[in-house]
Amino acid sequence: MKVTIQDIADALGISRNTVSKAINNSDGIAADTRDRILRKAVEMGYKQFSYVRSMSELSRESPEPTAAEPNDSGEIALLTSYHLEGSHFALTMIDRLRTELANFGYTLTSHYVSSEELKQKQLPYPLPSENTKALVCFEMFDRDYDDMLCWLGLPLLFVDGPSPYNGHVLNADCILMDNTNVLSKLALEMLEAGKDRIGFIGDITHCQSFFERYCALIRVLSLAHKPADRLCLLNSNDPIEIYYILSKLEELPELFFCANDSIAIDVMSILKKLGKSVPEDVMICGFDDSEESRHVSPTLTTVHIHTQSMAYVAAQMLISRIKEPTLETRTVYLNADLIRRESTRLRGANESH
Repeated sequence: MKVTIQDIADALGISRNTVSKAINNSDGIAADTRDRILRKAVEMGYKQFSYVRSMSELSRESPEPTAAEPNDSGEIALLTSYHLEGSHFALTMIDRLRTELANFGYTLTSHYVSSEELKQKQLPYPLPSENTKALVCFEMFDRDYDDMLCWLGLPLLFVDGPSPYNGHVLNADCILMDNTNVLSKLALEMLEAGKDRIGFIGDITHCQSFFERYCALIRVLSLAHKPADRLCLLNSNDPIEIYYILSKLEELPELFFCANDSIAIDVMSILKKLGKSVPEDVMICGFDDSEESRHVSPTLTTVHIHTQSMAYVAAQMLISRIKEPTLETRTVYLNADLIRRESTRLRGANESH
């Protein structure tokens, strides 16, 4: 039976609108209420949480941990503090990672870390157990919590990580997509075409990838001997704040690089409200190659992440760390591809995919 938002609302005795806000990570809802709703959605098997183990199942399990088999078996626990939904790149990566780990004899179980658990630096129940052989983290960007994970002594892999803007570096393995070369290539092409007013929209303190994408543009301008003030930074992920800042700018950049596709699509909508056309007045580039990027009008130039390859490499890193726990920590980048679409089309130029 398909579980709906209304079913969750009825089970909790709250409004459908409140449940929708929690599931869509909207503002205007208390953290404890959001956590209660998300846990209920997991428990009831709501479709967007199908990969997460339900809390009700966990509570019915025996308190005695299952003994690990002698060779290549056990649980690798996936931790996330965000609701992974829609076309988030992590969803396809997690599916492939589960398959790859199964080939080595390991099961991948998913665990949602609530805001209270982040604050108290607590692992979600029932972690850790004797059967937990490693941890893999998606969308885990709280530095203090991540440092706590590093001190657990378990093999640990981050898919992306907290922003290193203040020099903070995790003592753990990390895998990322290439956040630099493809954006640098497009920025250089635009500079050569005479488009030297460039902007970046996204909170550079949010995660390592956002920070690296911003730094890539700083480097391009520096190498091109362009003044740093030619890069306009809107250091926010919030559409309302972005709208306010854009409405106050005396001169808009000719090209905005956005930290991800979701932000880019919001920006395209905001520019339309401000009477600006994309790409005629402002060009837009996103990141992630989400499904929405192909259907928005104009279609969105973006960066494609090879999630299947990332999952394969992530599995190899986890297994090697389990087998050789004293290895030096590693950070691995995988290539990404620029997908050119209508939102960065130069006047008179043909669209290229």
